[in-house]
This record gives sequence, structure tokens and C-alpha cells, in this order.
Amino acid sequence: MSQTKLDISIAGENALIVYFGTEPNAQIAAQVSQTAEHLRQSMGDLLIDLVPSYASLLVIYNPLQTDHYSVRAQIRSATQNLLQSSEQQQGNLVSLPSYYSLESGPDLQRLADNASLSVEQVIEIHQQTEYRVYAIGFAPGFAYLGEVDERIAAPRLATPRQKVPRGAVAIADRQTAVYPAQSPGGWNLIGLCPEPMFDPSASPSMPVQVGDRVRFSAIDREQYLALGGVL
Repeated sequence: MSQTKLDISIAGENALIVYFGTEPNAQIAAQVSQTAEHLRQSMGDLLIDLVPSYASLLVIYNPLQTDHYSVRAQIRSATQNLLQSSEQQQGNLVSLPSYYSLESGPDLQRLADNASLSVEQVIEIHQQTEYRVYAIGFAPGFAYLGEVDERIAAPRLATPRQKVPRGAVAIADRQTAVYPAQSPGGWNLIGLCPEPMFDPSASPSMPVQVGDRVRFSAIDREQYLALGGVL
């Protein structure tokens, strides 16, 4: 892991927030993920929670067992002593199936028209890109993936939909995501993914973590239904 100029600030009585930079990118996402994993292993029960985001990591610790001076030192150590293996640098590679079609992606034709591309070209561009998981939220399992090829980037809808189906594959600006559950949403819908993005009864509960890499793989309607997809 290359050296990063960190900004570590107090974020409450028993929390520190670590800023790795101002603009999210693949390198920073990997650094956030690696630092979080190192702290989990090195601090153990001293930790209450770790909350990774685009370019920051919130570290919540047990104030009865440690203090912010010690935790700050642990953070510095974590960023300086991570192993340099390529596996750590790259994160896990996760493949997500996607049923791209006008049936499953109501905004697909509009995105293609706006980009002066065919629907097939939009699909190919979306699935040939390798994305990095920058953050997880606003809902459990909602992974923000970047960066979308600028040729198919599209702004959020002016009027969000009241209902976006579970598994919707979507684009907003230069990010893409899979909706883990039915919810309101303003992203552009281009397909459906049958893979559950959040299952509290499973271990792990999500197929991706911050720092992982994601590629989408096109499947047809029959395959989508066979994998448990719902239309």
C-alpha cells in the first residue's frame, strides 16, 4: 500500500475518522478496505465498529479499554505496516449477473439514445468495465461502484421513482449499483441482477465489501429466472 497523507480527526467521545483523500478513486478505496481489515485483526475487542466510506474510515472504539491516543497510533501503524501483496492491493473480484433488456431496464433505450449508442453498445460498455466498491449505504447492501465509463454516464432522474425493484442495476453520474431491496430511487435502470445483495441470515451478509472489484456479466431472461430473478 503506497503511503498516504492521512487526516485523523476526533469524531465523538469514542470515535476517530480517518480521511485518506478528498476524491474517491480505486487506490483510496483499496486503502480504506485494507486499513479496516488490519484494524479488525490488530485491535479485536477494543473496536466497537468500523464504518468505511468513499475516502474515509470511521473507527469507533471501546473507551473503557483504550483512548484516542492509542487508537490514533494503531491507525498510523495499520497504514504503515500493511502487507504489500497484490491480493491486498486489488481486493476480491466479484462477478454479478445482469439481465439487460428493455423489459428489465426501462431507462436503457433513453441512455443509449442520449449517448448516440445502440442498446447493445451500452450493455457491452457497462459489462466490460471493472468497478471498485467505493462505499456501502444508503441501505444495507447498496454498494456504490465506480467509475462508469463516461460514454454511458447519466445524471439522476429529475423525479425519482416511488418504487425501484430489488436487484435493479442502475447508473447515476459515473457510479453504478444494484438495489438490494425495493425502494424509492432516482438512478437510471438498465437491468436486473438476481444475486441477493444483502441477506442477514447469510455469512457474509453481502457479496461485496468496500475495496472489492466488481464486473457484471450479461445473462438472458431464461437464465435470470432460473437464478431466482423476479419480473
